[in-house]
Amino acid sequence: MNSIPFSTPSRAALFAEGKALPDADAGRRARIGLVITIVAVGGLFSLDRAMAPLAFVGGAIGYVLVRSGFGFASGYRSLFEERDAGPVLAQLLLLGLATLVFAFVFSRGELGGRPVEPTVMPVGLALAAGAFMFGVGMQLAGGCGSGSLTSLGGGNGRMVVVLAAFIAGSFAASLHWSWWTNASSLPGVALGDILGWGWGAALQVAAIAVAAVLLARIRTGERQEATMPSSSNVQPDGIAKPWPLASASFAIPVLSLATLYLAGHLWTITWAHTLAGAKIANALGWVPSGGGFWGDGFPAAALSRLVLDDITSVMNGAIVLGAATAANAMGRWSLRFAMSRREMASAVAAGLLMGYGARISFGCNIGAFVVGVASTSLHGWAWIVFAIPGNLLGLKLRPRRNAAR
Repeated sequence: MNSIPFSTPSRAALFAEGKALPDADAGRRARIGLVITIVAVGGLFSLDRAMAPLAFVGGAIGYVLVRSGFGFASGYRSLFEERDAGPVLAQLLLLGLATLVFAFVFSRGELGGRPVEPTVMPVGLALAAGAFMFGVGMQLAGGCGSGSLTSLGGGNGRMVVVLAAFIAGSFAASLHWSWWTNASSLPGVALGDILGWGWGAALQVAAIAVAAVLLARIRTGERQEATMPSSSNVQPDGIAKPWPLASASFAIPVLSLATLYLAGHLWTITWAHTLAGAKIANALGWVPSGGGFWGDGFPAAALSRLVLDDITSVMNGAIVLGAATAANAMGRWSLRFAMSRREMASAVAAGLLMGYGARISFGCNIGAFVVGVASTSLHGWAWIVFAIPGNLLGLKLRPRRNAAR
């Protein structure tokens, strides 16, 4: 047989290039991983029945992202470095579908009898600076908010460093929150509120379609994730094959809709990192003063509760678990932590930039960009306008040999 043994350098090299690996036992391992996932979420159900459905949704998100190879950082890298517009076109499809789904929901003002409303944030210095910082950081890290979690689930130990720095940066930004909120900004604006949800969604979908037509002129390369090494005659069974990239474009709006119904808000990621930083600091003796980010309201209440009581924290953990299950199914799970000093420094800088930037700009590619656009809020479009230059700078600064793809 010409299958590639797990321990050979050629297999490690293929993984580093982001290629799916042939594995005759992938289907069996996938089923074992699925059982482990069900048992883990079942254990959570026994502790908190309200959180278990959200854990299932989070696990599904992580699974879909890995099986489809959908990613924001890698998508921009493919566009700018390889002239491959395919991954970004998939992002635009996601945005268009999310716009249609949530315009209908927000026009009704309720979902399953529960009141819901769009996420609308101001546009100003904080958003511009934060989005730019996040853009730099996501390319240095090799993954954004969601990408860092799914990469960790795939066994990439470098993301432990990235996430630790992400937590530190996000908490530091929360301590500077008052200064950033006092900076000049324009009030939040949603097309749905101004034009009505029908016309607002139509205008936004038209703009997305125009952007897609322009991007489609760029040559779309063949996706590496769907290419099996020619040296092997072992083909994975159906459960181990990569899914089409567009599958995530359809699945994520549905899973975010489920999150909205269960949690009362759209899918977010980076709040959990901010909370984790505050809890660690609190355990080390830090006590929040009156006023400021942690003085009152939701942050203060969250700080006083257990981590398992926080929706975003539970979903993030489930995303990692779902990603691990998917990577295992595809024969791509591999624990690795080897880093040069430069890569270690890059990981720390990436996490700090992403953490600080996400906190002051209301989120990452998910919480600020996708959620903002799904709400027809102009802050979502402004976020990506400032994040793209950051991505370009991050690509120039990115170490040549990077453990995170």
